[in-house]
Amino acid sequence: MEKKIILISKGSTFMVGAITSNLEEAGYEVVPALPDVDDLSGKIGLADMIVFYLGDYIEEIQDTLDYLKEVVLEKGKLLFIIGSNDEFFDFDRKATPQIVTSRFLRPLNVRDLIDKLNAVIEVNSEESEKKSIMIVDDDVMFLKLMKEWLTGPYKVTMANSGMRAITYLANNRPDLILLDYEMPVTNGPQVLQMIRDDASTSSIPVMFLTGKGDRESVLKVVGLKPDGYLLKSMTRDELLAQIRDFFEARKMKKLQ
Repeated sequence: MEKKIILISKGSTFMVGAITSNLEEAGYEVVPALPDVDDLSGKIGLADMIVFYLGDYIEEIQDTLDYLKEVVLEKGKLLFIIGSNDEFFDFDRKATPQIVTSRFLRPLNVRDLIDKLNAVIEVNSEESEKKSIMIVDDDVMFLKLMKEWLTGPYKVTMANSGMRAITYLANNRPDLILLDYEMPVTNGPQVLQMIRDDASTSSIPVMFLTGKGDRESVLKVVGLKPDGYLLKSMTRDELLAQIRDFFEARKMKKLQ
């Protein structure tokens, strides 16, 4: 992610000027924009991060807030707002709090804003690397199918038993483990317990693979508190969508 932001403000104030100067000194390119749809729409594609300096004019710009909500939700822009508690309240009421990555209370310590922007860039840099997924299942044909489906978007490794998975994890850290719930000798729940009990692997997310989608079976799987579960009957598109959503949710959690 580039060190580039869109700075929305109504007019030029001393504080807006100070923010701009400090950001530029920190290596950021600042694109100024008005809280106006026509002006903002022509600049929105120039940066992925938006800093919005709020004011007492929020009630007057509903169309701009609607536009911001749309671009944040549909285009993945990151929105940071600066204002007073009253302005935050008005913003949340007129737009929605869910679109805000971070908020900064005035009077602003610009260093806090810069530190947050730097952290966001670091997280996005880490997240942009291809994720590694480990598939653990005793069904060799299923392993091959899953590898075929996931190779490309992800780096894939396979293990056809629970103990082979544990051996692999002694020296490797995948970003996600897809673990068959029902396996001979060492089953999925036992493998999950071993992963969680070891401090070196306890933070690795694990999603169960299960062939049973009935309510009782699902509740049994969820009761073990994995990071999610996937039905083996799902299509390739459904599988990729769920894994993509999982990684995106973890990314957003880090950003916030």
